[in-house]
Amino acid sequence: MPTFDLYTTDPGDPHWQVPATGAARFAWEAMFVGQKNGSGRDRLLALYQKGKDKQWDGQKRIDWSLEVDPYDPLGTPDESISVYGTKYWAKFTDQDKGELRKHLASWQFSQFLHGEQGAMVCAARIVESVPDLDAKLYSATQVMDEARHAEIYGRFLHEKIGMLYPINDNLQSLLGDTLRDARWDMPYLGMQVLIEGLALAAFGMIRDTTDKPLPKQILAYVMQDEARHVAFGRMALRDYYKQLSDAELREREEFVIEGCYLMRDRLRGVEVLENFGIPKAEAEEYAERSEFLALFRQLLFSRIVPCVKDIGLWGKRLQQAYVDMGVFEMGNSNLDLLMAQDEEIAEKLDAERFAAEERERVAEVGEAIEEGAAHME
Repeated sequence: MPTFDLYTTDPGDPHWQVPATGAARFAWEAMFVGQKNGSGRDRLLALYQKGKDKQWDGQKRIDWSLEVDPYDPLGTPDESISVYGTKYWAKFTDQDKGELRKHLASWQFSQFLHGEQGAMVCAARIVESVPDLDAKLYSATQVMDEARHAEIYGRFLHEKIGMLYPINDNLQSLLGDTLRDARWDMPYLGMQVLIEGLALAAFGMIRDTTDKPLPKQILAYVMQDEARHVAFGRMALRDYYKQLSDAELREREEFVIEGCYLMRDRLRGVEVLENFGIPKAEAEEYAERSEFLALFRQLLFSRIVPCVKDIGLWGKRLQQAYVDMGVFEMGNSNLDLLMAQDEEIAEKLDAERFAAEERERVAEVGEAIEEGAAHME
């Protein structure tokens, strides 16, 4: 079935064209894995090696035979739905509530899908524009990672939910701003720090709360890749931003402030409630008053704020913006620990799955031996 037939509303032109700016850069100074020069660039080459070692096939690593109830794909509790407890919720039948869960999961994973395509394009832009060859090498592995993620989220939406939502206006706006900027570091800042950082937090919250095995697998394995991507952005930008003037740093802080507000306002799912006959103004009010969504919005910045601080964007105006958003204290979060946990969770899922498959093989062998013995008697 064509994707367009699965969209809840017309997404418009099938191609969104963003005019490209900036220069393609070639680098004649080459470094290679294992080479040491004392400048710290060997860290990036080690990450490139890890990016190669950690490639995987979404068709094989994920168990697509697992069933998903499209009307409860994530095990979403009633209390987490912004319209819960309102006059509209009181009128919903059980069928309506199941349909709403389907739409909410479709909306969330559709934004993940669109974000991953954006990440793939941004990573390709980094390959083209970043000055250093070692950064180009790593970015090339990330292009493949993002292609895999887009493939996986697309398959989940097609096969397990059967519904897609168009890209959210705020996400599209931030992607457009990121790609239209001619400065080579802006795809790093817009995608690796803001969009990827926020996506990681969203993935993690669902991964850690869902009791459904297939979405848990998908999110855990995607997050294992994303941990490398954020590390890449931190390395590259931390070094580069040390060289910038105060005025140049302030320009990038303004971009971060605007992007954070866009991302915060993206996560309301208002367009879902509108599809259920709830006026936009009321839907926005319910989303703003929801205690669950307020906590969710705060946690979403758990990856962004410490990363922004780490790369050296921590001026007074940016700090005040985070105070106003209620997320300033997250600047002290241990980002390295969060990323290590993402790696461990994915590896633990693999170990559990391999152990289960081994038990099945042992049981099959045991049954075959018993059958053979029975025939011999």
